[in-house]
Amino acid sequence: MLRKTYDWVMGLAASPRAPLALGALAFCEGVFFPIPPDVLLMPIVLGDRARALRYAAICTVCSILGGCVGYSIGFFLQPVGVWLLSLTGGSFESFQAWYGRWGALLIAIPIPYKITAIASGLAKLDFRLFIGMSILVRGLRFSLEAVLLKIYGEPIRAFVEKRLALMASAGAVALVGLVMALKFAL
Repeated sequence: MLRKTYDWVMGLAASPRAPLALGALAFCEGVFFPIPPDVLLMPIVLGDRARALRYAAICTVCSILGGCVGYSIGFFLQPVGVWLLSLTGGSFESFQAWYGRWGALLIAIPIPYKITAIASGLAKLDFRLFIGMSILVRGLRFSLEAVLLKIYGEPIRAFVEKRLALMASAGAVALVGLVMALKFAL
């Protein structure tokens, strides 16, 4: 099954619809989708390394547009956020004060972008700061990924294809480790 999924993603990456699929995935990840766009960015860049930075730009722009929708959700659904915070025993004022101090930095750490986008809107983080940090962090992340794949693409592709199960397992372990670290940190 893992090989079938990998082959399907690589087939999509080679199709003319690849940039559209990448943009749609990046946008949806900024609002609600649990899968990061890197999962599609990597094979698309490996499929056409000459357009690596173009794909990184598509991914960045669409991700930030999705993040803007997420920000709006948090901003306009503030009563729901206040209610959810009251269920946990926290106050909205303390959340807003804490997020006002640390919110911009949360955009830079590897937690799902949709969470930081919605929380930024909920806390009414300055929208210009949210956009600026998003451009900086998301742009650097996707551009660096694309440039590294452009330069070292073929050896990386061969390594992944040879050790697909190992790579998937390592990704799952890293994800569980990140979730556990965040749980204990917050």
